[in-house]
This record gives sequence, structure tokens and C-alpha cells, in this order.
Amino acid sequence: MVMADPSRAPMTDGLGRRISYLRISVTDRCDLRCRYCMAERMQFLPKNQVLTLEEIALLADLFVARGIDKIRLTGGEPLIRRDIGDLVHRIGRHLGHGLNELTLTTNGTRLTEHAAMLADAGVRRINVSLDSRDPARFAHVTRGGRIEQVMDGLNAARAAGLAIKINMVALKGVNDDEILPMLRWCGEQGFDLTLIETMPLGDTGEDRTDHYLPLTQVADMIRAQHALTPLAHRTGGPARYHAVEGMDIRLGLITPLTQNFCADCNRIRMTCEGKIFMCLGHEDHVDFKTALREQGVAAVHPLIDRALRLKPAAHDFRIGVGMGAATQRHMSVTGG
Repeated sequence: MVMADPSRAPMTDGLGRRISYLRISVTDRCDLRCRYCMAERMQFLPKNQVLTLEEIALLADLFVARGIDKIRLTGGEPLIRRDIGDLVHRIGRHLGHGLNELTLTTNGTRLTEHAAMLADAGVRRINVSLDSRDPARFAHVTRGGRIEQVMDGLNAARAAGLAIKINMVALKGVNDDEILPMLRWCGEQGFDLTLIETMPLGDTGEDRTDHYLPLTQVADMIRAQHALTPLAHRTGGPARYHAVEGMDIRLGLITPLTQNFCADCNRIRMTCEGKIFMCLGHEDHVDFKTALREQGVAAVHPLIDRALRLKPAAHDFRIGVGMGAATQRHMSVTGG
């Protein structure tokens, strides 16, 4: 009898969902402090608790061998990790050899420095988080960020040939008046736009309920000005895309609170400390770092299978007065 090779076993969870998309947080640190994401004074992980770039690369190798065909690098802010280019090139070697896409989510502040490197490593598109183009409002939301850095980064990314999608968290009373202008600006620039409902993750020191804006309302607001046509297009993430009348771009909507998108979830997340979370909204996880450091890569395979069995049917995000965060982890710890 021939025994199955665990290093090649396909990744299917207990509900029969094929897992093909891995999001890797390379750092919990960020050079911004967005109010819906992080507390003003964050407690970051000690260096020895964070995976080395070599460890991240080894685990990426393992996951590609198990059938992961899309990897997104996230953070925190991934481009502040020292020698991040080495990791991007190492993972990029799998493109065309099991990996179909390597991409990245960034706040854009370091793109001027790194855009050409990303393109050279095989990255073809990126997501850039941008919640306001107004300098004062951007500084308020990010607690001190400079919009000029991001705009320079977007120009560098475009010059490097990277396709750009803007991610905008819709915040009532903060940037709701900028949503239509942002959409039209993206249309002029040729950037896709994805709007995101605020997610109740971690204690940020502020009440998210006050700024929660259902995207059902936002979509109605947009439809009053531009017809929206649902598209079959998917990028592997939770966004549902629409064509926008008069614009050659796609509008994505990510609706963790108003419209659950878990039925066809194909994603897992690895934190910068080597924990695999099968769902953004649950605390269940498997610790790869200890196994990797004490026993080597072979010890990780049974943990992958255990993690697959832990994947829940759906998250349980709720928001309202008196409701705490769904988890105590900040978004920056798990990775976006």
C-alpha cells in the first residue's frame, strides 16, 4: 500500500471548501496608527517572537507545495520590515511553479522606495489603504500620517507598472462625504476601489459604533449617481465587484456586517509570530512557530491538517452599543 505524501495533500477544510489563498503578516508594526485599526499606543511583539524572513519563506514554500496558489503579504505595514525585498523575491520564485499570484497590501508610505522591487519580484498588483485624500483628515484618521507620502508612492507604483486598487474603510461622520469623490478620482486615475465596513477587531480606544456605516447605504448613495452592475470577477478575497456606469474600473464591496461572505471562503491567515488563524473573526489558531523551531518543517504538515479541521463555517462579527470587539487581536496582528 502506497502512503500518501502529506507534503502534497490538498488543503480542504471540514466543510469541503478548497483553501488556496494565504495571507501572511510579515510584521505587526506600522508607521501609521489608523483609528479603526490600532490603538494610539500599541504594544508590539518582541523581535524573538516574530518569525524570521527565512522562516516565513520556508512556510510559504510548504504552503505552495500543499496547493496555495495565491499569497498576499500584509502587516502591520509590510514594507517597513527590514530586508522585505529578499522575502518578496524568494516567494516570487514560485510564480509559474504552483503560485499564480503574489500581491501585497500596504498603506503606501514606503512605495516610493519599494515599488520597483515589487514589480521586479513578480508582483503585478497591490492594494493601497487610503481613507481620505484630504491632508488634514488623513492626518486625523492615521494619527499623524502625511498624504503626500502616499500620493508619491502611488505615482511610483504606477511608474513601476503595478495595477492599483484603493481600499477605503467607510466611516460615518469621518469620510462618508468623500466616498463619491474617491470613486470618481479612482476612475480618473484608473485605480479600482474597494469599500470596506469597519470590523470590530481589537481595542482601538474609540467606539466603532459611532462611525459604523453599512455599505448597503453607501451602495444606494452611489446608485443615485452611477448605475452599478454586479460582476462575476473575483480576486480570491471577500469583495464582491460591480461595474460603475461611465467608469472603466471595478468597485468592490466588503461587507462583514451587512452581508456575510463566508460560504465560499478560501482563505487562511498566518501572523508574523507563526500562528495560523483560519478565520479573522475567531480566536482558534494553530502555532506553527514552535513546531518549526523545535522539530522542523516536517512537523508543520499535521498542524496544517489540524488547522483545516478548525476552520469555522462563518465569522460572527457584530457591532452595536455595548458590544466589545469580536476578538482582542488588532487587525494589524492578524494581517489584513
